[in-house]
Amino acid sequence: MSPFAQGRSRLTAVLLLLGLLSASVQAAAKEQLVLAIGGEPEQGYDPLLGWGQYGHPLFQSTLLSRDASLASRPDLATRWELSEDRLTWNITLRDDARFADGTALTARDAAYTFRHAAQAGGRADLSVLEQAEAVSPYHLRLTLSEPRITFAEHFHTLGIVPHGDRDNGYNEEYGRSPLGSGPYRMVEWQEGEQLIVERNPYFHGKQPAFQRLVFRFMGEDTTLAAANAGQVDVAVAPPALAGRTPDGMHRVAMQSVDNRGILFPMQPALGETTGDGLAIGNDVTADPAIRQAINLGLDRDVLVEVALHGFGRPAHGPADGLPWDNPEARLSPTGADAAIAVLEAAGWKPDESGIRHRDGLPARFRLNYPSHDTTRQLLAEVSAEMLRPVGIEMIPTGRHWDDIQRKALHSDAILFGWGSHSPQEIYYLYHSAHAGQGFYNAGLYANSAVDTHLETAQAAASLEASYPSWQAAQWDGETGYGERGDAAWAWLVNLEHLYFVDSCLDIGELPTAPHGHGWPVTASLLDWRWTCD
Repeated sequence: MSPFAQGRSRLTAVLLLLGLLSASVQAAAKEQLVLAIGGEPEQGYDPLLGWGQYGHPLFQSTLLSRDASLASRPDLATRWELSEDRLTWNITLRDDARFADGTALTARDAAYTFRHAAQAGGRADLSVLEQAEAVSPYHLRLTLSEPRITFAEHFHTLGIVPHGDRDNGYNEEYGRSPLGSGPYRMVEWQEGEQLIVERNPYFHGKQPAFQRLVFRFMGEDTTLAAANAGQVDVAVAPPALAGRTPDGMHRVAMQSVDNRGILFPMQPALGETTGDGLAIGNDVTADPAIRQAINLGLDRDVLVEVALHGFGRPAHGPADGLPWDNPEARLSPTGADAAIAVLEAAGWKPDESGIRHRDGLPARFRLNYPSHDTTRQLLAEVSAEMLRPVGIEMIPTGRHWDDIQRKALHSDAILFGWGSHSPQEIYYLYHSAHAGQGFYNAGLYANSAVDTHLETAQAAASLEASYPSWQAAQWDGETGYGERGDAAWAWLVNLEHLYFVDSCLDIGELPTAPHGHGWPVTASLLDWRWTCD
């Protein structure tokens, strides 16, 4: 068969599949939804390995959940108290929660979950957890080795799994056949193709309106084709395609703190390497004048318009608009003239090509981005063009994440994306204790005053009481990690998460999304309803 014939055959197969799917949707529209929103984790749907960290875990319940305003509300926990020394959480669990096999969920399961998540090496950092114990069937006690007010973030994100010693208990294959007490249970997962889930008849909360959900895993173009053909009820829309709303659907924009920013290597290149042999440092980005000039010279409104097609807002920090953000840390006025003034004062002079030099060193460095990500590529390329007139040559370089980790993590600038509902992420990004720990603080940033502010925040009596210290870490009037201080990052934009939604589907009030376009839209799933006859 010729390549053309093979391609036509594949296209025919895809259209046939879409046609069959369409018939299925039309036949049971009020009972079944088809979603193309991504959300297929490589490690499976295992909370102990990270599932649910940036959105509700769906199959599992958590101790607490958040409403649309991000306020905490009970889920499995009915009462939660922190001791006066801030080292012990006493948590009372509801007594009517059941796993999807009908068996009761107790404090023994919750204690097991926290203990094993601490050892599993997943995304949940439970390093300060000293002990997790079931005091009684519905009384959980968590003891910490030091005060850590952001520990409560795990109450919202860590899905509770069944104890490993019980029937249907947790095991190594859990992520591919999860058993939880969430609103839905897994029916079938065809990896790379689709995930089918059905209502959990034992769910203790509000019953979702739809009996069955089918999550389709498709690329951007295929998702748009399926949406245009009426084959899906909810489809994730990349900014570049968001202007083409399919007939019978409307576009929904979910505000987010899902940001993109440039991490700078903070150390000069002195020939040092990590224990794994990775080079450390960059003589250009180690200069605070370069970092501050970049922050001044970037026009973030233009970045939003060009790279996000207007679907976003400028970013000046990792938590813009959240209660622990400090707007006083922002530089003003900005623009090319302000950036040039900073560089001139620091001794960076332009040569005949316009690139600035100091002591023979050109103001030139690579900006790495994951090569598969077109949004980050656009951000890198547009940012580089903006900085050229001020005399800084930033070279956009697309690489696979593995390549970035092996060759550039501590010596090149990197275009990262973060965004969390908790200030805990700020601690990871800027505290010196996390320097060189994976992607966290990969630039090896260290400022003892910032460390002190962050530690004071963690020791606060409540999250609300910690806000001033998080803000001081960003800028305390003399120093900080933000733009007016060390300018350890150049934050660029906050994304809007965009979806095409069937005109007959009401997906309720959406909260501000964390990092991860796709799955966070399911946060309001229990409020979704069909509005047509």
